[in-house]
Amino acid sequence: MKRYLVTLLFVGAAVIVGSLYYSQYQQNPWTRDGQVRAHVVQVTPRVTGAIVQLNVQDNSRVKQGDTLFVVDPMPFKVRLLKALAAQEQAEALLAKAENEWLRATGLEKRSPGAVPTLSLNNYQTAVDTAKANLSATQAAVEEARLDLSYTEVKAPANGFVTNLRHHVGAQVMANNPVVALIDEDSFWIEGFFKETDISDVDVDKTARVTLLSEQSIVLEGHVESVGYGISKVDGSTGYSLLPTVNPNFQWIRLAQRIPVKVKLNHVPDEVQLRVGMTASVQVHK
Repeated sequence: MKRYLVTLLFVGAAVIVGSLYYSQYQQNPWTRDGQVRAHVVQVTPRVTGAIVQLNVQDNSRVKQGDTLFVVDPMPFKVRLLKALAAQEQAEALLAKAENEWLRATGLEKRSPGAVPTLSLNNYQTAVDTAKANLSATQAAVEEARLDLSYTEVKAPANGFVTNLRHHVGAQVMANNPVVALIDEDSFWIEGFFKETDISDVDVDKTARVTLLSEQSIVLEGHVESVGYGISKVDGSTGYSLLPTVNPNFQWIRLAQRIPVKVKLNHVPDEVQLRVGMTASVQVHK
């Protein structure tokens, strides 16, 4: 009897503990399917050229406004000098056109009819054309100055440079990403909860996060948003333009996973968040 009694006590304790855990799970949904996320900025040069100066290393930390690398500025300095020379030439042509127009109008005032109307119109047209040419050259100068300033590629945010594969002398192309910059001020936790568990998960609900790499530290946060949609798997176009439909069992209904965005209230100094790290998330309803 004593042996049976001990067995019953263990079974009863297991049932009670299991019931408590199940009740806790129902009240405060929990998932191990969580990841650390952050905004990743694709640093892209706006001009084409060779890298002549590289100020960062792979996986280094930078501040907003720091110069990451410099594209060869000499071709753009030459282009700026040409644009300035064209502007000076346009200014000289405008001064010449205005002088001719002033002389013709002055002569017409002193001796009406001395200058034909067609000639006066041509002088005025010449002035207008010279002004338009000057505006075009001024725009070219501003464009050349902008291109020259773009040779210094700066960090758009505080963060970490990663996947740096370029070096001094490497050729970079305009509008083609060169390096990824992880914005260190944008980290959040993405928890994927079963659709049956998010009925009472609302914005600003308290959340607790545990990283797989730091299981002894519990991070406090709050629900920032709940996803409104996920990608559809069945029905996508497959072979011969026919829809792809995965077979499933009628008596088993798999709950979909809905992303819940959790923003951490504070990250201790000894914890370093990294994009893609695994996390467990619990939301307190």
